[in-house]
Amino acid sequence: MASVETAPVPQKSEAQPSEAQVEQLPRHTVKLKKPLQRSCNVKDEKNKICGGHLKRWFYATDIIEQECGDAMQAWGPKREVYRCEHCKTLYLPNPVDPKSPSVAGKGMVSVMGLTPAPKDK
Repeated sequence: MASVETAPVPQKSEAQPSEAQVEQLPRHTVKLKKPLQRSCNVKDEKNKICGGHLKRWFYATDIIEQECGDAMQAWGPKREVYRCEHCKTLYLPNPVDPKSPSVAGKGMVSVMGLTPAPKDK
């Protein structure tokens, strides 16, 4: 009977977590958006996903945030930040994502042929 050798399974180490570490603010939860992410993925105590839409958050003009001041002090006045409309979790843009004025990104070309042709200048 021949013995079968198996390769050792690499163990996840504490030094390399699955998600990138983001600097946390004292009064806010901060996460890094996944590529093309448009909704919140925070789970509650019942293990259900929040699912709130991520919207661009202009914290410099937010009256409630002006009282707190965490984001302004940590990031300055013009950092690109997104916030969940339900649980208020903050998301920083993923460096892999294409730059776009919308959280939705550039969008996709329709496979059904319904995408209008680009306008000529």
